[in-house]
Amino acid sequence: MSAPAQQLAASAVQSVDWLAITPPTLTAVIALVVLVADLFVPEARKPLLGWVPVAGLAAATLSLLPLLDGDRGTFCLPRQPRVCSYTADHFTLVVQFLVLGAALLVALLSVTALKDARGGLPEGEYWFLLLSATAGAALLPAARDLATLIVALEVASLPAFALVGLRHGDRRSSDAALKFFLSSVTATAVSLLGVSFVYATTGTLYLTQVAARIQHVDGQFHTLAQTGVVLTLVGFAFKLAAVPFHFWVPDTYAGAPLPIAAYLSVVGKAVGFTGLILVTVVAFPSYAGVWGPALAVLAALTMTVGNVGALRQHPTRAYSAVRLLAWSSVGQAGYLLVPIAAAGYAHDARKSIGSTVAYALMYAVVNLGAFTVAALVGRTRTRNRVADYRGLYAARPVTALLLAFFLLCLAGLPPGVIGLFAKVTVFSAAVDAGLGWLAVVMAVNVVIALFYYLQWTALLFRAPEGAPARLRMPAPLTAALTLTGLLGIALSGAPQLVLRFAGGGLF
Repeated sequence: MSAPAQQLAASAVQSVDWLAITPPTLTAVIALVVLVADLFVPEARKPLLGWVPVAGLAAATLSLLPLLDGDRGTFCLPRQPRVCSYTADHFTLVVQFLVLGAALLVALLSVTALKDARGGLPEGEYWFLLLSATAGAALLPAARDLATLIVALEVASLPAFALVGLRHGDRRSSDAALKFFLSSVTATAVSLLGVSFVYATTGTLYLTQVAARIQHVDGQFHTLAQTGVVLTLVGFAFKLAAVPFHFWVPDTYAGAPLPIAAYLSVVGKAVGFTGLILVTVVAFPSYAGVWGPALAVLAALTMTVGNVGALRQHPTRAYSAVRLLAWSSVGQAGYLLVPIAAAGYAHDARKSIGSTVAYALMYAVVNLGAFTVAALVGRTRTRNRVADYRGLYAARPVTALLLAFFLLCLAGLPPGVIGLFAKVTVFSAAVDAGLGWLAVVMAVNVVIALFYYLQWTALLFRAPEGAPARLRMPAPLTAALTLTGLLGIALSGAPQLVLRFAGGGLF
């Protein structure tokens, strides 16, 4: 081998920063461990298997602490240490904390759900798929090239399809999984086409290099680059359940096991808004004139359609509480889109992005708390209708008060101060960016959402029909409800901490 060839080969060999990639790697390793262990654990001891993922996700969350000392990058280009495929910066760590923390709470819900299923859900496969999807979701915020971004998106999505349809013999679950799969595959195909257009016009997949080159594309390729930008956004808009890519949400949430519906409502949205932030603010800042208005319109449509859909789930009819939460999550996705759209108009995009991340953290805590109460009620009321929550205060006063608190947080009303603070932050981002019309649309939607959140809250304190149902709270649900309740109350006492945590040092 010639001397130049030897030098080139030497420069292509680089060490891997194992500490930087520990959170997603540890999650993936635990997934494999659980899948193999399932083959050897006796059937009577299978319920104990669920505590391995709980411990593994807790360890993966704690592994973020050593990364707080500074930005890290690995899998970088030779002689270009700042152009990397994986970067563990402040933004990455905050989103990974959101993903892994939410997955830990979902795992606590799953321990009880698998025990109650009595063989209806295969435990080894369930935990493997849940941890695999979480590993992909934890990888995505660290991705700094379009190829890794799409791979992480698919690793986070493909196991979720199987999780939705994992109930053997349940036609509703199978139909929900099929709808989720077909629509997601279509969105991914469109995104891949967009990535290919971007690569054709810039000659690179690294986000920072794309940002530098795409603004100097020749005039004859300008339309191709614009098309690539728009198409690339589609896959992440789908994961965020933005209108018109939202139609899979109600049926999928209602047909999936309840912990998986909770997972999709929080971690699925984290995947969506993280991908949108990376491709817009980092890769395509020079095309803000394209994606800024597009995302603003999507935000307005998404919050309106979601809240109107939730408004139709009247508590006196046989509507599912999970379906109401599904429509609510679509409306919340619209609020998450507002600061991202505002970043296309604002002088300081970091402030707008911090608002999105702060809102997502708040939403994750209170939404998972609401799903925890839904999991408790669903243990005795298999249909889990909104009407089944009537008189919950008479049966479990503390649980009813916590659910009321979570719903008021989602509505943005005191004493749910953290919800009010998050909505004011998002509203301010729109006003500061000059999007007054979007702020008005948001204000109208907040009023619409008040109706169904308060209607559900009032139902909790009405006199029950007949004797109050006895609801036994298993230890995993108690732990999940305690964690979400304490976090929600603590953050309502000091809401500014969320914004500081989410916004400090982004990018």
